[in-house]
Amino acid sequence: MTDNTEAIRREMIANDQPAADLAQTKQVWTTDELRRDFIVHSFLAPFVTVTRLSDGKVGSLEFNHFPRFYFNFQED
Repeated sequence: MTDNTEAIRREMIANDQPAADLAQTKQVWTTDELRRDFIVHSFLAPFVTVTRLSDGKVGSLEFNHFPRFYFNFQED
């Protein structure tokens, strides 16, 4: 299977884009908070696909490896 987003995602990580995005966001989840508020479906760094438990909305979150924070929920 071909992943058409791989090059873009690798570039984002290499340029530390998740850290820059994290610095500009207001809502941040730790791993425990992520488990509390979302069902996690898959990881494609620096993104994770999720379902928000409060309303059933499906979307994605961006994440930073260290420290591990999840942020920037985008509904699909």
